[in-house]
Amino acid sequence: MNLEFNKNEDAMKLAVSQVRQRHAQVSLGGGKKAIEKAREKGKMTPRERIQYLIDKDSTFTEIGAFAGWEMYQEHGGCPAAGTVAGLGYVCGRQCVIVANDNTVKAGAWFPITGKKNLRLQEIAMENHLPVIYIVDSAGVYLPMQDEIFPDKEHFGRIFRNNAQMSAMGITQIAAVMGSCVAGGAYLPIMSDETLMVEGNGSIFLAGPYLVKAAIGEDVDIQTLGGAKTHTEISGIADYKFETEAECLDQVRRIMDKIGEQPRAGFDRVKPAAPKKDPNEIYGLVSVDNSRPYDVVEVIERMVDNSEFDQFKEDYGKTIVCGYARIDGWAVGIVANQRKIVKSGKGEMQLGGVIYNDSADKAARFIQNCNQKKIPLVFLQDVTGFMVGSRSEHSGIIKDGAKLVNAVANSVVPKITIVIGNSYGAGNYAMCGKAYDPRFIYAWPNAKIAVMGGEQAAKTLLQIQVAALKSKGQEIDPEKEKELLKQITDRYTSQTSAYYAAARLWVDEIIDPIETRRVISEGINAANHNPNMKEFKTGVFQV
Repeated sequence: MNLEFNKNEDAMKLAVSQVRQRHAQVSLGGGKKAIEKAREKGKMTPRERIQYLIDKDSTFTEIGAFAGWEMYQEHGGCPAAGTVAGLGYVCGRQCVIVANDNTVKAGAWFPITGKKNLRLQEIAMENHLPVIYIVDSAGVYLPMQDEIFPDKEHFGRIFRNNAQMSAMGITQIAAVMGSCVAGGAYLPIMSDETLMVEGNGSIFLAGPYLVKAAIGEDVDIQTLGGAKTHTEISGIADYKFETEAECLDQVRRIMDKIGEQPRAGFDRVKPAAPKKDPNEIYGLVSVDNSRPYDVVEVIERMVDNSEFDQFKEDYGKTIVCGYARIDGWAVGIVANQRKIVKSGKGEMQLGGVIYNDSADKAARFIQNCNQKKIPLVFLQDVTGFMVGSRSEHSGIIKDGAKLVNAVANSVVPKITIVIGNSYGAGNYAMCGKAYDPRFIYAWPNAKIAVMGGEQAAKTLLQIQVAALKSKGQEIDPEKEKELLKQITDRYTSQTSAYYAAARLWVDEIIDPIETRRVISEGINAANHNPNMKEFKTGVFQV
């Protein structure tokens, strides 16, 4: 199209390539040696187990592949939080699959492992999806037990959720293919059905060493809690198999017979591909998020037939709202407009900034979608709300509060894609993680922070320089420049998509071309839950 388009395209494709390279690195789990050691025991890797389990020619939508990225380095790292998980189809039924990775510290649970597993259970509960646990874990990682064991959102919450899901009628199946120790032993037993692999699978509250220390009894692993013991003596497990493949085949047979459940009834017609080339998305958005662009052009490369019906098109132009279909699903789209626009009064408005009129429009549109039972898609590229005396006098906080209220109380499913910046209160107003999107994804160029890097670094520099001067230190321009670089580098690393994904602020970093597919998968998941609260906003600032 033009030079800038080509530069954007090259940079975005390079960023996507880096995502793939890092994903390949994460996919090795504990490394090739650990994988070979597991294979000697007849074990598949967790990714191989999942690929064997899901329907052929179906796609596995991974969640949390970068959880734990560059964390716990002093402990040897925890790739993918020691768990491979996501949405998959088994016998045509969409479900949540969670597989421990025994090559990462024997599948032990780090703090981020607990957070990731709870996120997957949250997805299952919100969307009424069946859960398949592929269990192969040594339990809590003892050197960090204080950060994973006792608190409300720690390890024990997993079993509380097992019980709650059972009460909700959500199917849970556990395939035990390795260790299942201590508190972790409750997970398969609180599932509907438990399958075990002979020789490798084991379930017990205390292993042989602890049993010897506690009561002086000498007993081997299989006698204590192997597949034969639990299918023939204790009755804890329901099936035993010689191989992992046979075990997974039985999981498929169980899933094949699950009855149909009520649906939410979100509208879907026969899907139609976008008329505008989706691959052109790569060239529309700059990787450093510094260039203006027309977000409508991005939307038209995601939606069916490239048809997008704008709501209040000529009002509140820095947020674009409208109706469309994505893979056949009816959706309402709320997106930050990044090009500079003119208001009806002829005033210039900066792209990516939320003004009074755009907040007002978006709040009203969200109410409309709740009235019509239409799922919402948020495309975030927001630098925040407009500041200054004029905005404050116009009631920007009031209008912002109205938008936040609408987002917080929205009862239709919300799916958020961070396609650029996600700064400050703009993150909240555009349905950031704190506002319970059913799913939240980020493009590789996404940046999430309380404010932009340049502003934050200069603010932090002023604070640091003032503190040093108060101690009698003189700061010359060179020293100040060096401090600014250190602060900027640190802040920049903390705003990256990888930093966010490592901490599960987003579910996954995706290739922009995958946006349409993951939105469709998300709405399909949400459609499994027919229960929707009444839409109420409480006290609404007007």
